[in-house]
Amino acid sequence: MRNFTVIQNVLTAIVIPFLTVIVGISSIPAIYLFLFILESGGVKASSFSEIESVSLLDFLFVGVGLGMAIMSWGVTLVILSGALGGLFRPRLEPGRYPLQSFVTIQWAWSMIFHRIALFFLPYLVPSFIGNTYYRLSGAKLGKGVQINSAHVNDAGSVTLGNGVVLGGNATINAHLTEKGELVMAPVTVGDGALLGMGSVVQPGCTIGQDAIVASRAVVPKWTEIPPGEVWAGIPAKCIRRADGSRPD
Repeated sequence: MRNFTVIQNVLTAIVIPFLTVIVGISSIPAIYLFLFILESGGVKASSFSEIESVSLLDFLFVGVGLGMAIMSWGVTLVILSGALGGLFRPRLEPGRYPLQSFVTIQWAWSMIFHRIALFFLPYLVPSFIGNTYYRLSGAKLGKGVQINSAHVNDAGSVTLGNGVVLGGNATINAHLTEKGELVMAPVTVGDGALLGMGSVVQPGCTIGQDAIVASRAVVPKWTEIPPGEVWAGIPAKCIRRADGSRPD
């Protein structure tokens, strides 16, 4: 579909206010219960001190206002976390570093911002907001990238080519810990590649152009998947070559 990205961005801009209204309307019973408990405890809630005098329309406006506040908070939290995560991310060369070292502390500090973003990021993927978050965090994203996951870790060490698709809850790790060391290595995904739902790609992996990682497959560290191949399983192995043939 032509202009798919533009259409998706426009729909995202429409959906967010819609979600705001849904969240707001859904909060009406909670607001009423909250004010009722305040009144029951003898606490005056300013203009809502007499609940009986409050109309349903008043609750509706308060609810929608609350929904807008929650949505604004979530989007701002994600964008700010991305900016701070990108600012403080460690500029490390691929390699092994002692787990008990300043490097590990620096890495862990940068990951805090990603954890904070996870309060709301899962609700903003796939969208231009989610992609903006990953770009701010340091990821290199090509055109038309679709990220339906909040689990692209170590974004500053991840490169996704044009038209890459990440299925729901697909995970990319550019780090792991083993034998008392922090192992860091970049992950590169070529143009048009697909990482299926729930798949896991470990550090140092290169996924070739138009390659497919099947749903829930686990690609071990430093694996190179040639262009056009399909890999599946735990650990992932080639199940179909680029020419359509199957391995012996």
